[in-house]
This record gives sequence, C-alpha cells and structure tokens, in this order.
Amino acid sequence: MSNKGKVAIVTGATSGIGFEVAKRLGTDGYTVVLNGLQDDQGAECVKELTAQGITCEYSGFDVTSEEAVSASIKAIGEKYGRIDTLVNNAGGLGGRSRFEEMTTDFYRKVMALNLDSVFFASRAAIPYLKNGEHPSIINYTSNAAWNAGGPGAGIYGTSKAGVHAITRALAKDLAEYGIRVNAVSPGTIDTPFHAQIKSTKPEVFASWANNILLGRLGQPEDVSGVVSFLASKDASFITAETIQIGGGQALGI
Repeated sequence: MSNKGKVAIVTGATSGIGFEVAKRLGTDGYTVVLNGLQDDQGAECVKELTAQGITCEYSGFDVTSEEAVSASIKAIGEKYGRIDTLVNNAGGLGGRSRFEEMTTDFYRKVMALNLDSVFFASRAAIPYLKNGEHPSIINYTSNAAWNAGGPGAGIYGTSKAGVHAITRALAKDLAEYGIRVNAVSPGTIDTPFHAQIKSTKPEVFASWANNILLGRLGQPEDVSGVVSFLASKDASFITAETIQIGGGQALGI
C-alpha cells in the first residue's frame, strides 16, 4: 500500500530517536513534519532528509505550550487537510531531584514535557486524524512508568506512567473514529539522551548492556522500525498497546 499523500507529525524530531523515526516514516512515503525547538537544527534535518528524497518540513514550537501546540498543529492540519500519524516523541528526564528537595517548578516542568505535551498535541490533531487513512497516535513511555525510575527520576517515572494511562484512555476515546493509539517503551537506546554519562563514565554506560537479555544497547533504528509498523496498515487491529523495545531489559537478569 502506498503512503503517498499521507502526513505524519513527529515531535522532538531534530535529533536522536525522533529524527530516526522521521527518516523512517519519510522513507515509508509519508510527508513528514519535524517538530523541534532549534530552528537551525530543524533546517539541517530537512536538508538532510530532502537530499534522501523525503518530502518534509520543519515546524518549530514548544510542546509544553498549549497555545503554540494548538496553533501549529492546526496550521499543519489545515495545510494538508489531514494528519495520518502523530508521533509524540518529545520528552525527557528534565534533570534529577529527590522529592524532599523537589521544587514545584521542577515537578511541573517534567510533567509538562512528558505528559502535557501528549495531551496538547493529541487534542489538536484529533480533528485532522479523523480525515486520515488508518490514522494513529504513537506515544512514548518507559520502564520507569512501571518501576518508578532510578534515584531522582521519580517524577519522570510518574509522568511516563501518565503517558501509559493516557495512551489507553485515548484509545478508548477514539476507537469510534477508527483512530488507533499505542505506545512504545524504549529501553536503553544509544542516543544523545545518554551523552553525559557516556562521556563522563563510559564504563558505566558500557555495563548497561549486561542487564539486557540480548546483550547490547538499543539503536534508534530499533525504535523507528516498530513505530513504522504501528503506523502501518499491518497494525490496523492493534490499539491501546505498549510495546517494550528493550532487548528484554524489563525482565532483569
């Protein structure tokens, strides 16, 4: 089946997993809208993908801003008349803080980055997803949603647990329109997300593979392939699911 004419939005798409997902969906034939915050980086990404024959554009907006998300996604929906796939890739740890010392500002920042962003983008996209072909929303949760995260990552885990729940809630809400909603839960993926520990404690970074059944860290392509599948007609009977992409990491060894 051709994806020509289909439109995908990928938030946080100017580096790491998001860029790889945008590239894969573009290769699949979608027109891809890459979201990010750094306009110069966005322009570089568009240049790189266009050189590979991918039809794409950049839309710069802050996923934690209700007004910016609503206006930007509405503009994309109006331009193309449809949205077929929304990938809520933007998110992050936001830093570490134990609860006793946690400021309300930090709490709100992490919740906004990981959970508010999914709500704002999904709500704005729904009217245009209704015009899509095999339309779907794909969110990102984490092992931290189940194990509550490591030291200082408790609010990150809490926000990702919220993403797990809102994925299922959206799936219930949108089933009548044929809009599917699923999530992926990447394990330890070798991206700039882990750049600091990789450069300061390379032995710790390397040791993480020892806790993964398949004996290696994940690559962005490991995630983009699953996102491609979830967006496709092959996944047309899958909704409200979360797929672990962690090489068996969630089982522990």
